[in-house]
Amino acid sequence: MPDGAAPQFRPGFAALRGALDPDLGGIPRPNSRTRPRPAAVLLMLSDSDRPDITFTERAHTLRHHPGQISLPGGALEPGETPVEAALREAEEEIGLPAAAVTVLGSLPEAHVTVSRFQVTAVVAQWDGRAPIAAVGLDEVADVHRIGVTELTDPAHRATAALGNGYRGPAFVFGELFIWGFTAHLVDHVLDVAGWSRPWDRSRELPVPRRFHRDRAID
Repeated sequence: MPDGAAPQFRPGFAALRGALDPDLGGIPRPNSRTRPRPAAVLLMLSDSDRPDITFTERAHTLRHHPGQISLPGGALEPGETPVEAALREAEEEIGLPAAAVTVLGSLPEAHVTVSRFQVTAVVAQWDGRAPIAAVGLDEVADVHRIGVTELTDPAHRATAALGNGYRGPAFVFGELFIWGFTAHLVDHVLDVAGWSRPWDRSRELPVPRRFHRDRAID
């Protein structure tokens, strides 16, 4: 149990540590017709009195998902486990030492269509005090820490919409639009922790061009 978390957040951390629900709620799963590459992302919750989640803004020069808001992560290297890969990528991208992270659990693999990755989401906590910033500038343009209270505020929730018929959860903070695979993961983890609040799912917002560049959904 994280000592720094305010009392109202402690049951949520306990729920995440105890059992992460395997139902990914609409996130594509691997199938026999795809040959995805294994990858991992790190969903980091700070255990302060106002927990937050750390997001990265992908470099705008990347081939896949340029400029999108995502989680630290990347492809597994030979012999790596998803946890090892997620921790290594977090250190390479935002300078977070693996020793500062406590892993709570992992979600089942999910398939990311455009990049053909088979991704394991590793859920972890950290004290929120270690300095982090965009280190791998060829991959990460910026780092954004957004509080759980803000993420669950109905004013920041919407349904992301694309012209191809895609609909999915979104989190909107001014110029930042979190959608796709990342939003599904965050939405799911907030639900498992019991932190979610009701929001207007009929509120549809188009995904801004800079966050999808006319590519297929992630």
